[in-house]
Amino acid sequence: MTPAAFKRSIRDLQVWCSSCMVAFSGSDPIGVLIGAKRPSGTLIHKIAVHPDHVRQGHGRHLLASLSSKLAILGPPRMVAEVPDTLAAVCELFSASGYVQEALLTDYVWQRKSEAVDVPTPNGSFLIPVTIDDLAANGLLGDDHPQSCWQRAVETLTARKDDIAGLAVASGERIEAYLLYVKEGEILSLRSLVDDGGARLQQLLSRLELGTTLLFPRVHPAEVSKKCLETLGFRPTGEHLLYVATARSG
Repeated sequence: MTPAAFKRSIRDLQVWCSSCMVAFSGSDPIGVLIGAKRPSGTLIHKIAVHPDHVRQGHGRHLLASLSSKLAILGPPRMVAEVPDTLAAVCELFSASGYVQEALLTDYVWQRKSEAVDVPTPNGSFLIPVTIDDLAANGLLGDDHPQSCWQRAVETLTARKDDIAGLAVASGERIEAYLLYVKEGEILSLRSLVDDGGARLQQLLSRLELGTTLLFPRVHPAEVSKKCLETLGFRPTGEHLLYVATARSG
C-alpha cells in the first residue's frame, strides 16, 4: 500500500479515517484496521497484525472497538470480503460474530482464437456508454443488483472518469451494458432483456481489449453462474462475504 494508493482508496472506496484503527504494544504499532464507510454500512477493507503478535487477540480487539463505535455512530452493518484461501482470517471473523452471507466468485474470460462476430439483435444497435448515461437512464438506482464493494454504484460513480462502456440499445432503452477499465477488468455486466445472454455475448465479442478479462468478486445476485458459464467465463477463486451488526461492549 503506497500513499498514492491509499489516497485513491479514500476517493474510490470511501475509506473513512475515523473507521481506521492502529493497535500498539507499548509504543510499537502491531496491528491495523482500515475501514470504508457508506450509508449502507462499513467495509473492513484491510486488517492485519504483525507476525510476532498474532493469536493474541489483537485482531478481535480491533474489530470489537470498531463495532462499539459504529453501534453509537452508525451505520450498524459491517461487512468483510475475505479470500477463502485465508483460513486464519475467516476464523477471525467467525470468532468475532460475523456470519457468511454470500459467496463472491472471481471469474476470468478468454477470447477465442478465432474471432466470432455476434450480430446485433433486430431493432437494436451498439453504442458507447458512460456512468453518467446509465445514471440518466435510471440504471444505477436502488434496483441495481447487489455487488461487491469495489464494484458498487458508489465506486463506479467515483471512478467514472476511468471507466469505459458499451451498450446494446433500442430506440426506447438500454437493453444490456458492459463497463470496464483498460487494464482488462470488467466492472459491470448486466442484461435487462431475457435473451439467454445473447446481448452480453455481443458486447464481449466487440470489446477491444486483451485476450483475457477479469470479473472479480461476482455476487450471486449480480449475474448467475449459469449465464456466466454460457458466456465462457470460468471461476478462478472465491471470497466469503461476512456480515455483522455493530454492538457495544
